[in-house]
Amino acid sequence: MSTAIEDKLNLLQDLIKRAQNQGADTADALFAEGTSLSLSWRMGAVEQLERSEGLDLGLRVFVGGSQAIVSSSDIGQSALDELVERAVAMARSVPEDPYAGLADPDQLATDFMDFDMFDPCQPSADELTDAARTAEDAGMAVDGVSSCEGAHAGFSQSAIAFAASNGFAHTYQRSRHSLSASMLAGEGTGMERDYDYTGAVWAEDLQDATVIGRRAGEKAVKRLNPQKAKTQQVPVVFDNRAARSLVGHLSGAVNGSSIARGTSFLKDKMGADIFAPGVTIVDDPHRRRGLRSAAFDDEGLPTKRRNIIDAGTLSTWFLDLRSARQLGLQSTGHAGRGVSSPPSPGASNLYMEAGDLSVSDLIKDIKAGFFVTELIGMGVNTITGDYSRGASGFWIENGELTHAVSEVTVAGHLSDMFKSLTPANDLEFLYGVDAPSVRVEGMTLAGA
Repeated sequence: MSTAIEDKLNLLQDLIKRAQNQGADTADALFAEGTSLSLSWRMGAVEQLERSEGLDLGLRVFVGGSQAIVSSSDIGQSALDELVERAVAMARSVPEDPYAGLADPDQLATDFMDFDMFDPCQPSADELTDAARTAEDAGMAVDGVSSCEGAHAGFSQSAIAFAASNGFAHTYQRSRHSLSASMLAGEGTGMERDYDYTGAVWAEDLQDATVIGRRAGEKAVKRLNPQKAKTQQVPVVFDNRAARSLVGHLSGAVNGSSIARGTSFLKDKMGADIFAPGVTIVDDPHRRRGLRSAAFDDEGLPTKRRNIIDAGTLSTWFLDLRSARQLGLQSTGHAGRGVSSPPSPGASNLYMEAGDLSVSDLIKDIKAGFFVTELIGMGVNTITGDYSRGASGFWIENGELTHAVSEVTVAGHLSDMFKSLTPANDLEFLYGVDAPSVRVEGMTLAGA
């Protein structure tokens, strides 16, 4: 980082004092500095190379029950003077929010555990090129692959400082590395595409580029010559890449903001059996080298590992201070924010625990069913729970995957899907929201 992040705490604390001197009752401030490098490689040549560096600062002030947020990428003295004046003036002119406000001092985090979230390595453009080229070459070597849609390698590093008038002040750094490859198989109108991906906090934890490219190519070839399927009700198995979206839908439905507004189909289900007893879904901000691990949230509250779904039962919402106050509850330490936005609740490292069955065991008794490898569109309504998405994958016949299937829709209701869901044992931590492959009974498959 080009700026000593620890020094920025002094700047933030000075900014907060100046805001209070101008009439703010309380305030907090966030500073973020980042560097990123990304490279796209396609058919033997660099297609795009981008490097970015930037910093931003945001100040949030409270005058009574009214709040305002102003941000700037200029941290010169005159710009900061204007920032403070604008923030206080805006807070005086907006309506009060009875639920907004900083944490009480006794709510603040005091144990700042190290989860190994920062890799100091900054790969060069040549190193990213080598990784992307290797992935493309491995994919192109797969029999049946006709072209590479692109291989992408990148990294980012960020440094964050956060301070508030309630006494909280802390800094941290993060890093992320990624590699993906997208391959095309077949020719003309019969071409099919698929991809593979790896992401990690530390470069040494990335999967091998050859493996990523080869798997992308193999997946694309398997999708050749897809057939249509008739409209029917069948068991549907979501592979682990597709199944993670179901965990994401749950995350949206248990978000405290949605619960407080009454805009979730789970708004009255706290303590109810949402899933089968064998299903547990965990939010773990303390996982070492987890993509979203943190000792405290963006309001300075301590984080902890929680079972969101505990043996099938819904046990908690995702709450920040504001949504918790609306609901008469305590924050769960799930606040996130940017420099120009107020805190809002969200998950950290969210995943469904692996089950006991292999994927082959999950499908072996299915006489006719559908194995989903890709979902298309956003036909999910978390207010009503209605679910309908375009999908492609493979037909299951007598417990075996047979031909590829495309241009179908899978539909149901999330409550029914969750209740009949069975997880496999192939959980991988790749995205920050993860799941094993899962089987869902009795979904409607809309096809020909």
